[in-house]
Amino acid sequence: MHPSMPHPIISEFDIIFAGGGTTACVVAGRLAAWDPSLSILILEGGQHTLDQAAHVQPYRYTSHQAPTSTTMTFNVGNPSSRLNGRAPIVPCAHCIGGGSSVNAMFYTRAPASDFDDWGTEGWESKNLIPLMKKLETYEVQPDRPTHGYSGPIKVSSGGYKLGVSEEFIRVGTTYHKRQHVEDTDDLETCNTYSPWAKYIDGTTGRRSDAAHHYVYNQAHNANLQIWVGKRVKRVIFQDKRAVGVEFTSDLVSCPDAGHSSSIVKASKLVVISAGAFGSPAILERSGIGAETILKRCNIEQLVDLPGVGENYRDHNGVFVPYFAADEAITMDPLWLGKESVVRENLAQWKIDGKSLIAQNGSDAKIKWRPDDDELKAMGSAFQLRWKEFFQDRPDKAVAIFALCAGTAGLRLRILPPRNYMVACCFTLYPVSAGSVHIKLDENGQEGIDFDTGYLDDPTDIVPLNFGYKRMREILRRMPSYRGEVPAGHPHFPTGSAAVCRETTGPVDLNAPDLIYTAEDDEAIDRYHRSRMQTTWHSLGTCAMKPRADQGVIDSRLNVYGVTNLKVADMSIAPKNVGTNTYSTALLIGEKAAMIIADDLGIECRSCSELSWKSPRSRL
Repeated sequence: MHPSMPHPIISEFDIIFAGGGTTACVVAGRLAAWDPSLSILILEGGQHTLDQAAHVQPYRYTSHQAPTSTTMTFNVGNPSSRLNGRAPIVPCAHCIGGGSSVNAMFYTRAPASDFDDWGTEGWESKNLIPLMKKLETYEVQPDRPTHGYSGPIKVSSGGYKLGVSEEFIRVGTTYHKRQHVEDTDDLETCNTYSPWAKYIDGTTGRRSDAAHHYVYNQAHNANLQIWVGKRVKRVIFQDKRAVGVEFTSDLVSCPDAGHSSSIVKASKLVVISAGAFGSPAILERSGIGAETILKRCNIEQLVDLPGVGENYRDHNGVFVPYFAADEAITMDPLWLGKESVVRENLAQWKIDGKSLIAQNGSDAKIKWRPDDDELKAMGSAFQLRWKEFFQDRPDKAVAIFALCAGTAGLRLRILPPRNYMVACCFTLYPVSAGSVHIKLDENGQEGIDFDTGYLDDPTDIVPLNFGYKRMREILRRMPSYRGEVPAGHPHFPTGSAAVCRETTGPVDLNAPDLIYTAEDDEAIDRYHRSRMQTTWHSLGTCAMKPRADQGVIDSRLNVYGVTNLKVADMSIAPKNVGTNTYSTALLIGEKAAMIIADDLGIECRSCSELSWKSPRSRL
């Protein structure tokens, strides 16, 4: 696969980023602001997102999940017996800004102890908390000690308060007997119901992404260049020093472009920032990885690094639909494109940034830990995992339970148009791990050998099974509840008390819980093996660990065995993080920028000295 023909060398830059996602935007933007003379190139396979409605209008995030979407890459995993033979599909972003330009904008932060658990020098929470504060402007509450108030990324409550989320919190604090606090993203608070903040600018009502707030706002700097529609094939080395990259036109973004390759040189540094799927693939195509993987792809090995592509992690998600009252306000009319509703909300949003346009559908969550009764109900299978990992770590949640006001648009279009609610459960620290590697198909074309690892460990399904039952009880007691959507629930045996159906209203707050038989439990287990899915939080495949422990990079982000090559994105996380991963991707970017600036002798000026001209206009 290493081409022998010479390629045109079209340019030289100081630093090249192979991938233009969240972390790359943060690092490139910070470095460009600190030293405008530095020539920086971002190569991205996807297209621009600048001021495009599908990216800046928050409610439109669901459109990126459409099967025809070109802003996401749909990675197909190997079939798994643990998933009833399914081949899971795990999307990742394919555009400038990466996940920050297409995600659901949930503002969640991991407990500080997650970073201490990484055991990596310089990455302890005491060193990272100042960066967490530096990157954000927290518009939800003033004077919170772990939040920041002058950073480029805006955090708000969104542009419309959803009544069904208030119902969810009310039932949670009564029936579910948990407390309510305003902020469960202070890096330690857990197991209480709270509002769910969003990466949405509270003034403009726009998505607060890395692309607009770190790089697009520096368009005046000609030394910061972004080339879109460019797929990085491999890193170019002289001896074992990275000196550039080879790239081609991206066939998804540029279907009519040719197949020829070009080389662009890097005089100081190459940073691979193509995410949990793209970064290990670039390393492997460059001859860095396990010998068996490279050999089967006819790639000459440069560095034996068997950790490349291993340690794949994600969170396990389940999204269960319920009927909602006709009078409830949900996102369904917007997500179904009802013209009068879209027009009315857009008109309001253009005036003041408010309305359902500046919403993602979820205003409430709990970072849930089971109490003694719940733990007992979960059975013996989870007890050891609880004792070994969770019991003495009160800041670590087992799962996030949340409510979405609407069916997230595309997933359930087969349903009749009406109001829905979705019970969301995703587990934060599943034991199972997978891997992602390149492979060649029978025609010699590159493909992906992707094992998600989902539910491989028998303890991983237990909190999902219990979460289904607990969330169902919570929703049954909400005033807007009108029954379960049978097609989206377990298929319980005829005559079971758990059979799903539409109904006219909620049960009493003090009504007894449903009783599930052994057969019912089997139906729930089968359901989760058939329905459990990604939460779009892929990480870990270029782990920042010791080389002897299947590590790929050191604490300064340097790839083992070569020089002038770093990795900076979610692939570097050595262990999982109990959060939606956008916050962590931003944090890795801020830390990586400081590391690279230090390596290059660039002074890291404080953010107040930077002119972060965030976009204020609306579309």
